[in-house]
Amino acid sequence: MQRMVGKSSIVAISELMKYDDFEYSSVGSVSQSLSAIGALLPSVQLVSFDKKEEITVVLDEIFIGVTPILISVEPKSSVILNIELKEDRKKDTWVEHIEKIESTSNVDIINMATDNGTGLRSAINEKNIPWQPDTYHAIAHRLGKWVHILEQKAYKRIAIEYERRRVISSAKTTKIINARRYKYNKACKSTIDAIELYENFLYLYTHIIKELQPFHSDGKLRDRVSSKANIEIALQLIKSLENGQINTQVASIERILPELLNYFDEAKRAIERCKKLGIDSEIITILSLAWQWNKAEIKAKKEERRKSAKAEYLFYIEYAKDSLGDTFEELKIAVFDELDNIIQASSMVENINSILRPYLNQSKNQITQEFLNLFAFYHNHRRYKAGKRKGKTPMEMLTGKRQNKDWVEILTDFIETAEPSFFM
Repeated sequence: MQRMVGKSSIVAISELMKYDDFEYSSVGSVSQSLSAIGALLPSVQLVSFDKKEEITVVLDEIFIGVTPILISVEPKSSVILNIELKEDRKKDTWVEHIEKIESTSNVDIINMATDNGTGLRSAINEKNIPWQPDTYHAIAHRLGKWVHILEQKAYKRIAIEYERRRVISSAKTTKIINARRYKYNKACKSTIDAIELYENFLYLYTHIIKELQPFHSDGKLRDRVSSKANIEIALQLIKSLENGQINTQVASIERILPELLNYFDEAKRAIERCKKLGIDSEIITILSLAWQWNKAEIKAKKEERRKSAKAEYLFYIEYAKDSLGDTFEELKIAVFDELDNIIQASSMVENINSILRPYLNQSKNQITQEFLNLFAFYHNHRRYKAGKRKGKTPMEMLTGKRQNKDWVEILTDFIETAEPSFFM
């Protein structure tokens, strides 16, 4: 418990045990015991489904130095399905990683959301599993940074223009005045060009980001074909701005555009499932907008954008409360649960990374497979203390089965079954 909950180092755990006069409290004994526990646990987590379940999986790698840790996660519940310390992230390594999940867990992987890593993409193609490109890595990561770059270039050009104008008044001769005016006029032209490039790019980039939203501003579903066509037009217009570096990124986006909007199909299915629950179409629309604005608030990097998204979210939530009365909470949970099946990115792996990273840092990147096994078990069976998953464990969210024991009790039961003599 001290290792996982307290994120304590093995040295610290040893010292705490010595204070209480525990046996086997040396650093070596503690390390050996933790390794032995981790060795009994599988890297592929055992998921207790009564029947075969269809799931979406997000995959990515976390690096410990130059060594990759391959991770597969079910995004709605955040259950770590498989976590492995590997020497590489080539196609065959990823294929093996995926097949371990398929052979061990009672699941059918129907979709995978990932970035565009060569080895991982090749593995998905070989397995013939539908692929959802990570929309963040595909668009925002490639193009979003250029909003800031072009804005800074425009400000730089404005500063140069001001300086060119300032020095004209200090000229003493007509020749120097004319030369400085010439430089000033050139600076004015450069400023105009830089501002136009920034504004045009920002408009087109913002347009693409809007087209990635599954719902229009009125809550109606976007049409996949129309959105794809609009994004294609915007990309062509970006290319017409004739910035070589940006156009390289555009070419990468164009290659994955056919698969980029696969999640629109899931959005359509989610709405149909909501209707089958007997939920009124108007209520579905209101709650869909609340869900979308909630996502926008979570993803927002700037405080102003975050506040704006939160205000919109609260507006639609209050609207829904007034309309639904006592049934609000039940229907909100039902609609949000269906809409959460719309997976656009592999960001859940980044969330796992943020949980795992303190252990990596505290251990000075000296991580073993045994520790990763223990970490995955702990994460999957511990209860969230905050956020939308508060009070729930990842495993019970995935399986729908109530977890009545604490993760330590479950771990103890598992060890006693796997190795009855372990605690003797």
